Amino acid sequence: MIKIKDLSKLTPQEARLLIRENKLIVPTSGISKGHIQGNLAILPKDVAFEFLIFAQRNPKPCPILDVTDIGDPEPKLMAKGGDLRYDIPKYRVYKKGELVEEVTDIEKYWTDDMVGFVIGCSFSFESAMLNAGIPVRHIEDNHNVPMYLTNIETTPAGMFHGKMVVSMRPVPYDQVVRAVTVTSRFPSVHGAPVHVGDPSLIGIKDVDKPDFGEASEIKEGEIPVFWACGVTPQSIAMTSKPEIMITHSPGYMLICDPVDEDFSVL
Repeated sequence: MIKIKDLSKLTPQEARLLIRENKLIVPTSGISKGHIQGNLAILPKDVAFEFLIFAQRNPKPCPILDVTDIGDPEPKLMAKGGDLRYDIPKYRVYKKGELVEEVTDIEKYWTDDMVGFVIGCSFSFESAMLNAGIPVRHIEDNHNVPMYLTNIETTPAGMFHGKMVVSMRPVPYDQVVRAVTVTSRFPSVHGAPVHVGDPSLIGIKDVDKPDFGEASEIKEGEIPVFWACGVTPQSIAMTSKPEIMITHSPGYMLICDPVDEDFSVL
């Protein structure tokens, strides 16, 4: 049995194998420390191009890291030898906007016309935050990151439209500028925050009641900081209602081979 403290030392290949064997079904923040993690969206080819345009128009919540060939579950750029049908700890299946099932593999849903999109994840810049001395509360407290549906509209493309989802990390007041600076170096995994401070200004009624994940304690002297989140495609699935969209379960990501610094721009 693997201990939580050992998960940061796993190679991406080791982590994906454990996930594929259903031996590691936990939120992936902190696993294979220093390696990129990816959100997931899978769609039939007849709407995949429209989604690609949607992602191109919305690079903050949907920065594309990899796109699979039609019918091929291997994300060759991000996880060579990987298989999107099995290598994520938990998946969500949406049909016509409704969440119908949460599963540990999607073999029964995969068809020869599926296209997989690996989307940048803010877990990927958390190592840089920690290295800069900025606390990451959900790692400290060993729970899933809190995520919220906002009132921020995305830019539509074809059938795809809806509101942005954000993730939140409490940051000490005197480290907010540092947090912005550190994360802005990683635009391929959401980059700088989209909002700092009052949650109500972006439509969040109660920061202690996230729409996805688990609440993080905001301590005295800290301020909530919000980053665009790759769970946004799930919001888009619910509003756009494609025949089927398969995603990761919030917080349960694809562990990728590249290291975080491969995507740093400074």
